Amino acid sequence: MRGGRTTRRGRSPLLSRLRVGRKLMLLVLLPVTGLLAFTAFSGIAQWQEARDLRAFHTATDVAVALTGVSDAVARERITAVQARLRPGTVAPAQRAAAERATDQALERALDRAAGRTGPDIAGDLDAADRRLHALRVQTGTASLTARAVAQEYAGIEDALLDNVTTLESETPTRASGRAADAHIALVRAIEAAERERAELAILLDAPAGQHPTTAGRWPALETAELDTFRQYTSDELRGELYSTEFQAPGRAVRQVREMLAAPDLPNARRPSYDRWLADSKARIDALRGIQDRAARDLDVTAARDRHSAETRVRRDLAVCLAVLGVVTVLALALRRSITRPLSEVSEGARALSYGDLSYDIRYAGRDELGGVADTFRELRVTTERLAGEIRAMNTAIDSGRLEHRADVASFEGTWAQLLGGMNGTMASFAAAHGRREKAEQEVESIFNLSLDLLCISGLDGYFKRVNPAFERTLGYSGVELLARPFIEFVHEEDRDGTRVALERLASGVEMAEFENRYLRADGTECWLQWSARPVPEEGLIYATARDVTESRRAALEQAALRRVATLVARGAPPPEVFATVAEEVGALLHTTAAVLRQEPDGSHTVLGTVLGIPEELERETREARRQAGSKALREISGTRRAAHVGQAVGAPIVVEDRLWGFILAASPLEVLPGGTESRLADFTELVATAIANADSRDQLNASRARVVAAADASRRRIERDLHDGVQQRLVALQLDLRLAESLLTNPSSELAEQLAHVGKGLDDAFQDLLQVARGIHPAILSKGGLGPALRSLARRSAVPVELDLELPVTRLPEPLEVAAYYVTSECLTNAAKHAHARVVTVEAGIRDDRLEMVVRDDGVGGAEPGRGSGLIGLIDRVEAIGGKLDVGSPPGEGTTVTVRLPLTPPPTNV
Repeated sequence: MRGGRTTRRGRSPLLSRLRVGRKLMLLVLLPVTGLLAFTAFSGIAQWQEARDLRAFHTATDVAVALTGVSDAVARERITAVQARLRPGTVAPAQRAAAERATDQALERALDRAAGRTGPDIAGDLDAADRRLHALRVQTGTASLTARAVAQEYAGIEDALLDNVTTLESETPTRASGRAADAHIALVRAIEAAERERAELAILLDAPAGQHPTTAGRWPALETAELDTFRQYTSDELRGELYSTEFQAPGRAVRQVREMLAAPDLPNARRPSYDRWLADSKARIDALRGIQDRAARDLDVTAARDRHSAETRVRRDLAVCLAVLGVVTVLALALRRSITRPLSEVSEGARALSYGDLSYDIRYAGRDELGGVADTFRELRVTTERLAGEIRAMNTAIDSGRLEHRADVASFEGTWAQLLGGMNGTMASFAAAHGRREKAEQEVESIFNLSLDLLCISGLDGYFKRVNPAFERTLGYSGVELLARPFIEFVHEEDRDGTRVALERLASGVEMAEFENRYLRADGTECWLQWSARPVPEEGLIYATARDVTESRRAALEQAALRRVATLVARGAPPPEVFATVAEEVGALLHTTAAVLRQEPDGSHTVLGTVLGIPEELERETREARRQAGSKALREISGTRRAAHVGQAVGAPIVVEDRLWGFILAASPLEVLPGGTESRLADFTELVATAIANADSRDQLNASRARVVAAADASRRRIERDLHDGVQQRLVALQLDLRLAESLLTNPSSELAEQLAHVGKGLDDAFQDLLQVARGIHPAILSKGGLGPALRSLARRSAVPVELDLELPVTRLPEPLEVAAYYVTSECLTNAAKHAHARVVTVEAGIRDDRLEMVVRDDGVGGAEPGRGSGLIGLIDRVEAIGGKLDVGSPPGEGTTVTVRLPLTPPPTNV
């Protein structure tokens, strides 16, 4: 201030707020930083590539170990097949050696798969081990045929090879991808050769009078996989494969295939069982040698790609750090050479602006900086006098002398106006002091009488003042609340969140409706909802809280009830409903929980449980919780009311005035607080209807499944009775009639004509009886399975049928095949009788562990199950085994029937 005028500065531009040194640093470092950022992004991408290559390298190592397991299983399979076909040719020691080799390969694969992220290879290997032990027990008791033994081992190998394919499918580079594809193709080719070897051994073991046929699709599959191997492998391995194919074992195998493919094979040229086993073994051993070299090529390729990527990452990182270091050193040297002359003047101005009157600026030049220094020295003297007046006024305020006034006459200009304003403030303060005392008394009354929790806390984490509502809600005295950090009263799980909220308040941010849990003096929890306003300059926080424990508890119970009701409405299986009820009870009470059903004989069936505690703690406390639960059950059974017995609480599930079951909850260590049984009883009363509905639906589904199963059994019995009784009698009558015709001397006589007429009637009756028997329960469905039965049904259909079947070679469960057959039969009948369709399309395949079938015609449409058509029976049959049938039939647009059947139908309990 000079000459009574004040210079006001506007908002400075962004760059003018930076120091000179920082501007110089920015000028030098900005372009270099852009270059470094680009290089860093490139390095991150390269590092990601290197990480992917490391993961792939590890995956190939596990895949090679799995391939070893697959080879060992294949050797064990042929040994088991030989032992089943000709027990005397395979010694027990030979089989035991093959089994030990398989177990050792499994152990090596488990060691390599341990600790690896991604697919659960260790779990799949453990499952394969269990299947192998079960299969060895069955083969040891000779309960399986040789073909069944081969098929069981084939299932284990399929799972192992699928894991090999999964591990080697994600290839980061083209070279690694080609090596992996070649390795997988050769492994699958060897597996096809192994399966052909086992199947032909079974076929060649047949009696000499039977003509063995080829082993199915395995030669074609082996050829396709070897072609893939030749496409992706190296020239060296391709040459080795060519040499192997034209060696003596390869030629012998090829000759056997050609002989078996011939339509007529004399017994003299029939392949030898022993010779086939020897030649095929030699050829497969040669292929395995090529497989080992292909695995080594894959490992070398993956390691080379990984090393190359890691080398690039380290090189780029070193270059980036070197450039950054050089540029930083140069920028610091330039900054120091420019900013040092300005430091003295700027430091003096900063000290004066902070009120440091002891700092003396020594610079006394005649330039502009010298004038600035003289002005600062004059300002220092004036400021010291003004500070003295202010200190005198503060002393008067502290001592209560509100009549004190500053000496305004000794100052001029703005300083005089400032002191005059302070005198006016002192007068106003004296008048307001009396009003404030009255207001403080009123606030004190509101603070003490409020039902909400009111407090003043410091940023140091301690309560400074609390109202009586705090003491009533938490059960602590005011002295205890003020003596300890308030974070100690907060539940351990909410302390981190409370600290974060305190940090936000310390930064000046107000908070509303923040919730956390406090622990009462009796150990129970209560939920408090906070609203707080900080005053950082005073280091205080003014806050109010409301106890929302009951409202939160009610909301949690309603949410749990909605989840259970949604499951029941969706038609979820009863075990899932009961398990969900147990989980919800455990989550609400923070205990273990169980749902039990009261049986007519007084016993209890556990329908759903949840532990929610570590397994070790569960074992240690199991007996104590069992005893407490038993006492609670006895008390509930006698009173039909909720009971609380130490660590356990229970509530009855009452349905239509009948004790249906119980819900039990138990704490592993502590005694449950009082009132827990009331909470459990209220929740149990709400979910009782849902539990009863789920149980009733389960019993209804089981009953319907039993009815359908009984109907199918009756059809099979009628079909069997017709085949063994009436059909055999008709055949006997036909034979007698043919004998009578042969005894006639005059074939043109009237008696001969009458006998011929009777014979034709018998033939027609026999054919009609065959049609009736097929309609009751087709024999081809029992013998050949669903695929042949559908093809036979399509051939007999009055409407042309287009089939698109993708069914497995193995048989599906009988209830599923019967349901699919009758759905198709009814749809074809409706298409011919009612829809007047020109063509019907039938599609069937296995998708997501379900048989999905779609029957579509181009008829008149308009079919509705609710009008009493045969579709109602189909819907009952499908739903009885856990399936779903949908009908879409817009008028004039044809009819589409979609069926989804689970591969594992529910038990019928017949």
